[in-house]
Amino acid sequence: MSTSDSHYGRLLAKAWRTQALIKKECRQILRDPSTIIVGMVLPVVLILLFGYGLSLDVKNIPIAVVLEDTSPDAAELASTFQLSPYFHARLMTSMAQAKDLMLSHDVDGIIRIRPDFSREMKSGNALVQIIAHGGDANRARIIQGYAEGTVGQWTARRVAEGQDVSSGPVFVQNRLWFNEANESSYFLVPGLVVLVMTVLGSLLTALVVAREWEHGTFEALFVTPVRAGEILVAKVIPYLGLGIFGLVLCMLAAKFLFAVPFRGSLWVLSLGSLLYLLVALGLGMLISSTVKAQFVAGLITVVAAFLPALMLSGFIFDLTSLPVAIQALTYIFPARYYVALLQTVLLAGDVWAIILPNLAMLAGFASLLFLMTRAGFKKQLD
Repeated sequence: MSTSDSHYGRLLAKAWRTQALIKKECRQILRDPSTIIVGMVLPVVLILLFGYGLSLDVKNIPIAVVLEDTSPDAAELASTFQLSPYFHARLMTSMAQAKDLMLSHDVDGIIRIRPDFSREMKSGNALVQIIAHGGDANRARIIQGYAEGTVGQWTARRVAEGQDVSSGPVFVQNRLWFNEANESSYFLVPGLVVLVMTVLGSLLTALVVAREWEHGTFEALFVTPVRAGEILVAKVIPYLGLGIFGLVLCMLAAKFLFAVPFRGSLWVLSLGSLLYLLVALGLGMLISSTVKAQFVAGLITVVAAFLPALMLSGFIFDLTSLPVAIQALTYIFPARYYVALLQTVLLAGDVWAIILPNLAMLAGFASLLFLMTRAGFKKQLD
């Protein structure tokens, strides 16, 4: 037998072994009621719970103040936003620059003081335009309310100081970008996808694999010719399919139950979701192959994956309102990058300044976790 024939035979044997292991994993999933509940019922519960029953408040709002009028009145109004404790205002003179900051999500609102502001004040038709990022509908409402209050506070102060305000009031014009309907579900549903992917990828995988260590299933596998890498591949593929099922379920709910827009590319959404699902699977495999105890693996996964995806990803709490040390800590959790990616692709479109860095970070996390898992998963018993 030639060397090429021998190599082909080994590859064929490896493929047959992996296929047999995948079939075994699929049958085990279908026979296990708890896996079916976690993998199929829990995503539906999360969709209904977070989609219909959750509303949020936020603080600490970064905005751009576009000062197109050089008059003292306009400058005074702009300084009022800069001194307000509710805003972190960035003063600029270009609406195009402010738009770029909004697209890259560096600011959540734009306060535009038009070139004719001072002149229109004299006729009683002065206009301040407020543009809010609609990715988070609740946050957008707060931006609008705080901005209107700031303008009102500025007018009241001028009256108290005895300045001439007889020319008429200053009117506020509100616009909402990326979420014209001002719906909270536009913000919550993308974050919900992250939770579903985390549960199906990390938590379910960690529990199932750790249970096999406890029940001695791996002892039977280790006496067969299968290799450690083949076992890992066979573990990943069925749960990858289960995660894709959860993703499709979430996207259908987003479209038909909550009418969330989809302004980006399908391939970007698919690639980002696949990378995050691989990250979640890699984390679950790493935890379960390290501790090998179902209870401990589940507890570690909740602390290391689920809670950060819920609280430190930007899904529920605005990250800019957190202490600086906690903000820095969020960068080590992959869910942060997936939340930013989903919200951008669904609500704003293909903003590559956000998409490419987040895709790169997810790819890096996935590669690192699987390398660590492969290095720690040995075909031997302790």
